[in-house]
Amino acid sequence: MAIDYALEERLVIVQARIGAAAYKAGRDASSIRLVLASKTQPSEAIRAAWEAGARDFGENYVQEAIAKRAELADLTDIRWHLIGHLQTNKAKTAAGAFELIHSVDSVRLAEALARAQPSPRVHALIEVNLGAEASKTGVAPEKVAAILDAAREKIEVDGLMTIPPPTRSAEGARPYFARMRELRDRLATQSGYALSELSMGMTDDFEVAIEEGATMVRIGRAVFGERIA
Repeated sequence: MAIDYALEERLVIVQARIGAAAYKAGRDASSIRLVLASKTQPSEAIRAAWEAGARDFGENYVQEAIAKRAELADLTDIRWHLIGHLQTNKAKTAAGAFELIHSVDSVRLAEALARAQPSPRVHALIEVNLGAEASKTGVAPEKVAAILDAAREKIEVDGLMTIPPPTRSAEGARPYFARMRELRDRLATQSGYALSELSMGMTDDFEVAIEEGATMVRIGRAVFGERIA
């Protein structure tokens, strides 16, 4: 396959920006995982990103991801993430299809994933709706502890995920990212979970998210280019 030099250049630029943000925050860039948000992208684009060095890809829909997994089965070191909302009735299909599910938002979903795959345990993040937005999924911050308690010994909760409310600038998202880090730190102390992962930050605000502690950033447009309607 011919190398997509434009995509490769965009990927290199994003990686450099991640490194610069990490340096500014006094962090090691290798502690931050770039997950390419590949929703609606054809398998050819994902393969091109893989050829350019990307390994983590985030999908929003279970069935779309399953189809792409099949088409790209020869890429044995690719890591698939579910970054979109997961309905409980899709838990059985999703449990074995993703390295990490970023969007657990209820005790019911955690239990469904545990039933679908008791061993090895499913790795997941709890999605937190920091802005109390009715248009977004995710659990209210004060309800995260209950999910952590219910999920114990059922799934592996590796950390938290959030999408902040829309803001006019990346700086506008900073208070939400800071709150997320503080919530993670508090819950880790109270619950005994390590909660080492913080999935937050996208194309428009990922540098601020890194400065506030993100360990995973979910980036689509800055690497794949503007989405064609």
